[in-house]
Amino acid sequence: MDVGFIGLGHMGSGMARSLMRAGHSLRVWNRSPEPAKRLEAEGARRAADPAEVFQAEAVFTMLADDHAVRDAILDSGALERARPGAIHIMSSSISVAFSQELEAAHAKAGVAYVAAPVLGRPDVAAAGELNVLVAGAPEPVERVQPLLEAIGKQVWPIGAAPHQAHLAKLAINFSLAAAIETLAEAFALVRAYGLDAKIVKDVMVGTLFAAPAYRTYGDLIVGQNFEPALFKLPLGFKDVRLALEAGEAAHAPLPFASVMRDNFLDAIAHGDAEKDWSAVSMVAARRAGL
Repeated sequence: MDVGFIGLGHMGSGMARSLMRAGHSLRVWNRSPEPAKRLEAEGARRAADPAEVFQAEAVFTMLADDHAVRDAILDSGALERARPGAIHIMSSSISVAFSQELEAAHAKAGVAYVAAPVLGRPDVAAAGELNVLVAGAPEPVERVQPLLEAIGKQVWPIGAAPHQAHLAKLAINFSLAAAIETLAEAFALVRAYGLDAKIVKDVMVGTLFAAPAYRTYGDLIVGQNFEPALFKLPLGFKDVRLALEAGEAAHAPLPFASVMRDNFLDAIAHGDAEKDWSAVSMVAARRAGL
């Protein structure tokens, strides 16, 4: 299939390469040209602008936030100039409200809109082993299923409205942030008594908390391995903030998300913005005098 890809950061580049490995032709665009040039050297076609990418049969977007998506897709006019019959696959983590706005904009432009946010870090994206949350009308979802299978080990149907997949992604990322905070506070507690946090981490992931999230982030927190950042701290802050925004709109209180929002701000204020989002764990350590 003729596939376009907009947004070639750590996640997007890995996803784009997975599509190429699966035999799809790729046209790519990125605000800074270097990642696109690297993929061009590997066989992709580098587009001059987002509108050129939207001449593909299906277009992935993997950008940082609502603002970046709005700039590249709406304000650029790319959506209105899309190839007839094109399908736009939104893999960016965006707000529920903006996803609903995009539903209306795509309907007006006559472009099918499929939401496909992903679960996994850049190394998982590079291996084509992401979990893909998909929502959209059945026909376009079925058409892009082979593309989603190329980037992920499993595709999870969420619903018929694209914003439902973005809602699910925010709920899951909030849960991950909460797991990080739980580990941070537990490790700060045992360290305050002079106990090696690694011992407690090993017990946790070997018994009641034998889950990838606790294992991955437990190791990062114990080792304080926050650089290089595979998911920068401000991106975690963004997702918690968007979860709070969605909760407010639906009158669904998220009191712990409010705590996490302030902890992320605390970490950013202490100069940790370039670190992995698990560096928010240092807030609990500082408060415990560690």
